[in-house]
Amino acid sequence: MIASLDARRLCAALAIAAAATIAGAYTFEWAGYAPCELCLLQRKPFYAAILVGAAGALAPARLARWALIGLALVFVVSAGFGVYHAGVEWGAWAGPTGCTGGAPTGGSAQDLLRQLETVRVVRCDQPAIRILGLSLAGWNAILSSGLAAAAAAGARRG
Repeated sequence: MIASLDARRLCAALAIAAAATIAGAYTFEWAGYAPCELCLLQRKPFYAAILVGAAGALAPARLARWALIGLALVFVVSAGFGVYHAGVEWGAWAGPTGCTGGAPTGGSAQDLLRQLETVRVVRCDQPAIRILGLSLAGWNAILSSGLAAAAAAGARRG
């Protein structure tokens, strides 16, 4: 199916896929799965993909190929974020100290208590949900890799 789409329609399809992914993320959030710092970071390439895909869908056909190249790069970055976050969750490497259990710092005991009462940290190293053994970060890596491949294939076709 993707092989039969021209560059402008493929840009539109990829923008719709990115928008659906963001809608899915907000649906999980609405269902009570609070996003961590890295989850929020993983959304940014999808926002960019919506814009680039929409621009490519509306652009002249000769420019849509460049939008596909841009989309491929955006989705490669997104896949990288997903791999990084999944690696943090599996303990393969350390994540940001702000969301992997770093202790509050500074001040007196009163300051420490005040920080503990007001700060709610959603941990980056503990997935809120696993689906078929993968966290949402892992699924993001897989989805983004597939979308990057589709965009790259469309750009190669010209």
